[in-house]
Amino acid sequence: MADYYGIIDTHAHYDDEVFLKDLDTVLATQKANGIVGIIENSSDLPSSERSVAIAAKYDFVWAAVGVHPQEAERLPEGWLDRIAELAKSPKVVAIGEIGLDYYYPEPQKESELPIFEAQLALARDMNLPIQVHDRDAHGDVLELLKKYRPSGTVHRFSGSPEMAKEVVKIGMVLGMGGALTYKNAKKERAVVETVPLESIILETDCPYLAPQQYRGKISTSDMLPPVVDLIAELKGVTPEQVIEVTSATARRVFGLE
Repeated sequence: MADYYGIIDTHAHYDDEVFLKDLDTVLATQKANGIVGIIENSSDLPSSERSVAIAAKYDFVWAAVGVHPQEAERLPEGWLDRIAELAKSPKVVAIGEIGLDYYYPEPQKESELPIFEAQLALARDMNLPIQVHDRDAHGDVLELLKKYRPSGTVHRFSGSPEMAKEVVKIGMVLGMGGALTYKNAKKERAVVETVPLESIILETDCPYLAPQQYRGKISTSDMLPPVVDLIAELKGVTPEQVIEVTSATARRVFGLE
């Protein structure tokens, strides 16, 4: 039986209201089940503040601060200065979750693009990696990544194998989580087969996107073993090797200590 100790969940949302009532217990369970690191991602200013607070309280949690594309039309004046201030907190390791989302008609593309680019510039100026949200916006996301050439990850990567190669060439890595296990995830599996294992990191996007065998349940970091198993199968290695390599990559990319 595989040993799943040592997983780092690089993209979680434990500031979600479904966790906050009993967060101590939830995170203690993750640690007891072999999760050694979690990066708490943000979607707006209040969640960025919560993420910083959570990271400060728990020794194996770090934070990413930033504004999600769907919040592009609801930003207060001075929002970028506030993100920059929060990013100076000791356990902030990335700007995120930032990016583009063209799945919904609102907010408009014209609103999302300048918000994404402003945060790309902030990450560059602060020498921080990024966590990118890319939904149905592959062309524009790749264009801006090539322009700024950041470090970091494209979270819940859903592009083609060809795009994956371009992202890796920039020096970024790809986040893989529960969606990889879904029956219709042929493209995602082709991506895993295409790129080096060293260019993949594990993530959940919890409380969303639970792996296939947990569908309908609230996702948590300790549900990642089926993702580990599938990556191991696709790459022809052991689950332990997947954990060792992905966790080493996460530590390198995000400077986790």
